[in-house]
Amino acid sequence: MNQTYDVLAIGNAIVDVIVAAPPEFLSERDIAKGSMRLISAEEAETLYAAMGPGREISGGSAANTVVGMAMLGARPAFVGRVARDQLGEVFTHDIRAAGVDFTTAPSAGGNPTGRCLIVVTPDGDRTMNTYLGACQELTMADLDAAMIAASGMLYLEGYLWDPPAPRAAMETAIAVARSAGRKVAMTLSDVFCVEGHRADFQRLLAGHVDLMFANENEACALYQTRDLTAAIAELRQHSAITVITRSEKGAVVVANGETHVVAAETPARVLDTTGAGDLFAGGFMAALVQGRSLPDCATAGCVAAAEVISHYGARPEADLQALVKARLG
Repeated sequence: MNQTYDVLAIGNAIVDVIVAAPPEFLSERDIAKGSMRLISAEEAETLYAAMGPGREISGGSAANTVVGMAMLGARPAFVGRVARDQLGEVFTHDIRAAGVDFTTAPSAGGNPTGRCLIVVTPDGDRTMNTYLGACQELTMADLDAAMIAASGMLYLEGYLWDPPAPRAAMETAIAVARSAGRKVAMTLSDVFCVEGHRADFQRLLAGHVDLMFANENEACALYQTRDLTAAIAELRQHSAITVITRSEKGAVVVANGETHVVAAETPARVLDTTGAGDLFAGGFMAALVQGRSLPDCATAGCVAAAEVISHYGARPEADLQALVKARLG
């Protein structure tokens, strides 16, 4: 079958609302700084009312990743559920304008479009308060088997593994991709995802996933250890390529019995770390489909991550292709 897309991603379709605030804004509300938590519709309304002026920017982990890929010249598509409301229109417009094919029909009823209320403290750390809303209504009916089969790689967002219906949809998508001889990639997304679905994630890594992204904490949580070296030893037992991001320490790529250590890129400044891991994955996969070496793929990921943390929002603002070309040629 001909390949229409380089990557087809399945993930949460979310609009980010980003505000800058002092740490006291969080402590006064008993919100752990730097955390990612799920909140109810009622709490979302209360917290939004308390926040100062903010910026509304389309987000969602896998959506951010494929936008980065599109900016780097790849051909991505995205599957995710929004509602037929104002934020749903914002998300749809933004991802299509970025060059990503997005055809999932919006829901006419049910929950509103998901949103993530992000509080950025002066040190650039972000605290994410997420109301998933319509995201959790994604089902197998939203999948297009021909579209999956025509994509070189299927990319799954760990955040979406929790609700049963989207999880079932992703399991089906894996089967379709495998049947068509396509690759499967996944991001573990967050430690709380790993803690809740450790057995599933280990099963996927053992036989269904060709490329896995995790940060240092997620990789250690996967094997219930605090020692990254021990986690890497476990990961070496799998045939999958595993990429571990380590913030300012760069990244580690484990593949084919080898370990590649790549240094981080120095950002112009650090304003907002939202989306750093998402854009790293986008840079890595864009370089991978272009046939670059694994160390170069990790360097491209570091370049994309450094760009996105230099400003507010999880979507790139600079010319990523130019930045990667300047770094790798």
